[in-house]
Amino acid sequence: MRRNPDVDIMRVQDVGLIEADDPTVLAWAAQNRRVVLTHDVATMTNFAYERMQAGLEMPGLFEVSRRVPVGLAIEELLLIAECSLEGEWEGQVRFLPLR
Repeated sequence: MRRNPDVDIMRVQDVGLIEADDPTVLAWAAQNRRVVLTHDVATMTNFAYERMQAGLEMPGLFEVSRRVPVGLAIEELLLIAECSLEGEWEGQVRFLPLR
C-alpha cells in the first residue's frame, strides 16, 4: 500500500491463482500464513468455515462489501495491519468495516 509500504499485500493474480476456486485460495493462504481479504461475500465465508470445521488451518478472512467506500476500507486495513499481532486473526472471519 502506498500509504504504508510495510503492509504486505499480495493479489491472487500475483501468485498465479486468478482462476483458482475459493478452497484453493484458502489452502494457499494457510500454507503461506496469509490472511485473505475478499469482496466475495457469497461463497468465501462458507469455505473458510468448512476449513475450520475440518480442522484445517485458516489464518483469517476479511470480507469487504463492494458497498464499503474504498477510503474507509483502506483506513480499516491500515489500522488492522498496524495493530495486529502475528496469528491474531487465525480461525476468524471478519467483515469490514469493523464495528
